[in-house]
Amino acid sequence: MRPRRRQTVMADFTIGKEITDRGGRFVIYKEGEVAELTFTRRAPDLVSADHTGVPDAFRGTGAGKALVEALISDAKANNYRIMPLCSFVDAQRRRHPEWADLFV
Repeated sequence: MRPRRRQTVMADFTIGKEITDRGGRFVIYKEGEVAELTFTRRAPDLVSADHTGVPDAFRGTGAGKALVEALISDAKANNYRIMPLCSFVDAQRRRHPEWADLFV
């Protein structure tokens, strides 16, 4: 099945959301490289943030944080909570207590 795609502009990045049957990912493309935050749908109102991958071409640009912020915005808009299996997402959760109600 081909993933559905949607794009959001956040910070200096255009962030895409690709959906598959079991989850999907938020992506940023730049000069042939891709930064991503993958997630799995666990229940209608719960996703796990599984992995954030940011290639060297994105280092220091805030791409990882922008991906997490896209996940947060999407969770708010679509009424789901996040299980932070990814250590980067979990670190961002700890830095942003205002997001506490979105995490399990």
